[in-house]
Order: sequence, then C-alpha cells, then structure tokens
Amino acid sequence: GRPGAATTTQPAAAAAGGGRSRTVISRRDFFRGGLLASLAVFAAQFGGATLAFLWPSIKGGFGSVIDVGDVNDIRNSIEQSRQPFYYGAGRFYIVAYNGNGADSTYAGLTQEGLMALYQKCVHLGCRVPFCQQSQWFECPCHGSKYNNAGEYELGPAPSGLERFALSVSGGRVRVDTSLIVPGPPRGTDTTSQRPEGPFCVGG
Repeated sequence: GRPGAATTTQPAAAAAGGGRSRTVISRRDFFRGGLLASLAVFAAQFGGATLAFLWPSIKGGFGSVIDVGDVNDIRNSIEQSRQPFYYGAGRFYIVAYNGNGADSTYAGLTQEGLMALYQKCVHLGCRVPFCQQSQWFECPCHGSKYNNAGEYELGPAPSGLERFALSVSGGRVRVDTSLIVPGPPRGTDTTSQRPEGPFCVGG
C-alpha cells in the first residue's frame, strides 16, 4: 500500500514541479522579448535622430558644402535683377564683389568676383533682406544697415555680416556653410558704396 502511495505522489510532485519550471521559463522569455523590443525601439529612435542630425550634410543643405549652380547663371541673375543671388536652403546671399579686399580682408572667401554672405543680422539674428532702392542690406528689426559687400554702415550691429567661403571649380559655384566666418569690424569699407536711393527701413 505505501509503495503505491509513494509512487502516486512522486509523479504528481514532478508534474507540479514541471509546471512551475515551464512557468518560470515562459516569464523569462517574456521579459527577454520585452527587453529586445525596447532595445529595437531605442535603436530605431536613435538612428532616426542621428539621421536627422546628419541630414543637412547628406542632402547638401545648410551646414555642408553646397553646389549652388553655374557661375555664369548666378552672375547674370545678379546683373539683371540688380540684387544679390539668394539661396534660401543655404541661408546665404551671393553678391558681386569688386572691392579692394579680395586679397586681404576677404582672402579665401571670394573668387571670380563673387562672395557669400550669411543672411543673419549680427545684432540679434533677424534675416536681413536686400533693399532694391538703396542697394544695401537693411535689417527690419532694429535698422542695422550694411553695404552690398555686407560691411557695417549704420545701426546697432557690432560688425559686418558674417560670411562663408566661396569657390568656383569647373564653372560651378560652391559655398561652404559648415564654417561661419565672422564679419569684418566696424569701419571696414572696401567698396566706398554709398546708398543709391532711399532706405527701405527708416533711418
């Protein structure tokens, strides 16, 4: 009688133990799967953030070297419109430069009579439009004014407009927006350009 009872109890205990073992493994697998899923989501988010950070350089936008276009097309646009060539994706203007600072003040920044100016006012960062009437850059926020070479003329700005290195190769104009070059100090005047008409911004 007792051996039979013992025999009956052991399989039951083993079955119970087996059930517990399967439950523990299942729970472990569940948490392992959850951890892997979380890591996958994190990796996807991190990869997306990294791509977003690098995207300007990948697509040739602001923060990279930008192929702006054919040098003759850009020159013709400037001459015919009597205003700088604006490239919004790069946040800069290309101006025709014929001043006396190409080999000194702006060495390495101008080539074949062209120069690239950052659109941002050095006072408080507003975008500075070009005034067709005066042929100067005039900030609508606080009235800072710069001549057509981006050199300081009037207002609260502490210096001339910042700029980017420009190069011409194979007839193509390229602007390096990965490095912002400080603008020339107040008092710099390499063009002797006076206003050619009334100001667009008061003053």
